[in-house]
Amino acid sequence: MPEVIPCAARKAAFAAVASLALLTTACTGQSGSGATDDASKDTTINFWHAWSAPNEVKAVNTLIAGFEKAHPNIHVHVVGDMTDDKINQALRSGGDTAPDVISSFTTNNVGKFCSSGALVDLNPFFKKSGIDAAATFPKTMNEYTQFDGDRCTVPLLGDAYGLYYNKMEFKKAGITSPPKTWSEFEADAKKLTIPDGDSYKQLGFMPDYHGWETTTEHYFAQFSPTYFGKDGKSDVAKDPAFAQGFGLQKRLVDELGGFQKLEKYRSTLGDEWGTKHPFHTGQVAMQLDGEWRLGMALAAQPNLDIGVAPLPVPDDRVAQYGKGYITGTIAGIAAAGHKQNAAWEFVKYISTDTDAVVGFSNDLHNVPSTLAALKSPKLRYDPRFKTFLDIAADPNSTTSPASVNGGQYLVTIQQFGYDYESGKVTDLKAGLRKTAAQIDTDIAQAK
Repeated sequence: MPEVIPCAARKAAFAAVASLALLTTACTGQSGSGATDDASKDTTINFWHAWSAPNEVKAVNTLIAGFEKAHPNIHVHVVGDMTDDKINQALRSGGDTAPDVISSFTTNNVGKFCSSGALVDLNPFFKKSGIDAAATFPKTMNEYTQFDGDRCTVPLLGDAYGLYYNKMEFKKAGITSPPKTWSEFEADAKKLTIPDGDSYKQLGFMPDYHGWETTTEHYFAQFSPTYFGKDGKSDVAKDPAFAQGFGLQKRLVDELGGFQKLEKYRSTLGDEWGTKHPFHTGQVAMQLDGEWRLGMALAAQPNLDIGVAPLPVPDDRVAQYGKGYITGTIAGIAAAGHKQNAAWEFVKYISTDTDAVVGFSNDLHNVPSTLAALKSPKLRYDPRFKTFLDIAADPNSTTSPASVNGGQYLVTIQQFGYDYESGKVTDLKAGLRKTAAQIDTDIAQAK
């Protein structure tokens, strides 16, 4: 737990981008730490979150029970299974039943939450509590919870992406270790692919952007892209990382049978969240996925010999092997709320108390969101899960930055990916220039 100086007087499929219509005029709360409520008095705060599965709800309730034991005067009223749209509506409406603290699965919406003023800037709260956020949270998580200097959210567990591989199929193909570079990955994917006429007996890897977690941002993280320049304009057409990422994925599509053949095969496979996921069934030998896949795969196929490793990196960045894409759940305090000091005590506890974060991680099987929790001996996990802990702590890991219009720029990039992989667009450079121009237009219209 980070050192706290007493005051004088704190996861995930590519989830879909939520449609937020945050209105600046709706912000009527404090934008700094000028909250005036007395957190030492008996009070009740409203906590709205998105978890809904029975095991998730149980984990949240356990987390809250721990907080209420440590702060017996602050009671937490919970409203679960909330989407960002519902949360946004409640933040705008205000009132006694509106959330004081919110939690969202969608880091893409941090830019909207911060720029609209719907959530209070937490920097002053961290300062008055003597907590150094940069020294508390992993670098990437620290980055995706703020926008333009406004830290309106905190990380609340995370998701790290890596490579799953079928060790039995690796052995059959004569592959002795997971690939560290993309060239090794390409070679392995071809070795592991067993054609069957116009289909496959086994596919080494499903590269299509319509696949399971094979989104553009998950691929591109290994190339360390810069999405926006210092001028705020899209760097998609300027940063060579994007051309390299698109080039890699298109080669995989072509080398593994072509877009039409891959899409035909994909249409016969199970969905991402069911027991018939193609990695579970052995229909694909390698899978780009998050930390949750390990438990799901073992539950569906207990005898599956699963290997876990970081995703490969470009051949000229082999020293950075071990990094990955990071995202996660976020939490924040309503700017229109009148119990911000009490709300901060809750947010501080669930996001920075080491034992609380570790317990929540153990219960949900997500990646802990503080550096101290990542190293805690109280963490319980399958040894293979440590790969994701290491990815989360790796300073070279990356995420997609916050934007004033949320994740719309990622939708635009992904759409270009669909057009390029399918052959609808053949001029990569021209396509990237057009994509960048569209991103800039969308952002300008959102301001």
